[in-house]
Amino acid sequence: MTETKRPEPSRFYRWLVLIFVSLAMFGSYYAYDALSPLADVLKQQLKFSDVDIGFLQFMYSFPNIFTVVIGGFIIDRMGLRKSLMIFAVLSFIGPGVTAATGHLPIMATGRLIFGMGAESLNVAVTTALARWFRGKELSFAFGLNLTASRLGTFAALNSPTWARSAYATWQGPFLIAVGFSVLCVVGAAVYWLMEDRAEKNYSLGEVSTDKVVFSDLWKFGTSYWLIVALCVVFYSAIFPFQTFAVKFFIEAHHTSREFGGFLSSMLTLFAMIATPLFGLWVDRVGKRAFLMMIGSSLLIPVYLMMAYTQVNLYIPMAMMGVAFSLIPAVMWPSVAYIVGQSKLGTAYGLMTMLQNIGFGGFNLLIGWANTYSHADASNPGGYRLGMWIFSVLGLLGVLFAFLLHQREIGPHGHGLETITTAKPATAAAG
Repeated sequence: MTETKRPEPSRFYRWLVLIFVSLAMFGSYYAYDALSPLADVLKQQLKFSDVDIGFLQFMYSFPNIFTVVIGGFIIDRMGLRKSLMIFAVLSFIGPGVTAATGHLPIMATGRLIFGMGAESLNVAVTTALARWFRGKELSFAFGLNLTASRLGTFAALNSPTWARSAYATWQGPFLIAVGFSVLCVVGAAVYWLMEDRAEKNYSLGEVSTDKVVFSDLWKFGTSYWLIVALCVVFYSAIFPFQTFAVKFFIEAHHTSREFGGFLSSMLTLFAMIATPLFGLWVDRVGKRAFLMMIGSSLLIPVYLMMAYTQVNLYIPMAMMGVAFSLIPAVMWPSVAYIVGQSKLGTAYGLMTMLQNIGFGGFNLLIGWANTYSHADASNPGGYRLGMWIFSVLGLLGVLFAFLLHQREIGPHGHGLETITTAKPATAAAG
């Protein structure tokens, strides 16, 4: 007696899954970026220095040095729906603790709890997309998910405009962030129900529950590690800049908080529109390593333009926006082509862990650089040291992308330059 083969989920069902996991990411991204427009308010009302503000962002990243890889193990062992719910609940509790008091240690504890959940939530969602869309519209789905996530960032960075009255106190914007973090739990709960139903009625991509040993972490190939290196320097050049961007625009370029928030969100606005388009394009043309090299090169001049010239700020922010759309739309899906499906959760977890070490440390470094150089409204030149650090990171991004390109066009490549929807991959390398 033969068992009837189950059908795959319908396209509508898959895109419905995408909507709800993206809703969870929207809430997470809003809660993370709620801090940036508040930097000067925290300085005025709570007497925080740039080091203190960098420390709050560092505490978000710090637990991920340990928990994101563990999160990858949890996904591999417990399954997506259970791990997604655990991470979503932590992503709700953390912002609540941060909003509860103006004492730096307690606020930092809230950021730590939030970081334990939010970055592992990102790994779970990334793994979910690979399960539901691998061999289909994978890069396009990644791009749409990033767009929805960055809509959370866009809303947070523009909150000085649509929630202006909340900025009368430091606590108001954080309370709004708590409200949005509820979406993390809602999205995870709906995903739980949808995956549970799908496993009973449809044939889904596998998520390994095999035991993952630590020695597996060292079995990923050179191309994987070059992508990880690019990931670290790229996000270290973007997120720590955004931490201080509104404060920088106010003090160095004399903008209002509302306009400074909009300028910072311009980066996100570009990415929201262009990321899925780049994802769709890359699915068709390949050339992934080459495009990552082009995207990285855009980061080198933008910070020095803002530090040393009075160029219209729309220009460097638009250049950053293109880079911020192109590289993630190519980089994250590329991992699914070079790492075997059974280790994908661990691979994404390791990548996110090292990313957090990078931009967590650079939040501290840029906070120190601004404080060391006495960067403020009376000394805007004090921001130049930090801007040079960001530019060097852009240069390193070009280097790693170039090395990846050379690797992929050689005999040890995984097809990153050649795989397209017309010429799909037959199997991922281990």
